[in-house]
Formats: sequence, structure tokens, C-alpha cells
Amino acid sequence: MDITGLIIFLAIGAIAGWLAGTLMKGGGSGLLMNIVVGIIGAVVGGFLFGLLGISAGGIIGSIVTATVGAVLLLFILGKLKS
Repeated sequence: MDITGLIIFLAIGAIAGWLAGTLMKGGGSGLLMNIVVGIIGAVVGGFLFGLLGISAGGIIGSIVTATVGAVLLLFILGKLKS
């Protein structure tokens, strides 16, 4: 992965983390935490979409996949905390 790919990867993680934070609790959690949640969400979403046989391509598809995974991750973490 070159530097451009890394920057795009981090940007998708930040966008997905921010979207998931906004959807789940009304606001983001700061840039670094959004990136972490988005990256982990991308892994979770990719796994989930793979199980369901769904394929999402391109940058928009990557953001959707990562956001779905991040929302699921935040939902599970919210249930574990309460």
C-alpha cells in the first residue's frame, strides 16, 4: 500500500466512524476514535457482507460497508456497557 492508499484508507475510516457515531448517539467521538471505529467497522462490515454475499465496490461502497460495520460495532459495545 502506498501513501495515497493509506490516506484514502484512513479517510474512509474517519468518515465511516463519524457517520456511525452520528447515527448511533448523535455525534462523533473525535478524529482518532472515529478512524479507529471506522477501520474496525470496515473489517466487521466486510466480514458481514461476505457472509451475506453482498458486494459493494468503489469508495462509496467502502464507506457504506465500513459504516454498517461500525454501527454494528457501536451497537454491540453499547449493549455490553449497559
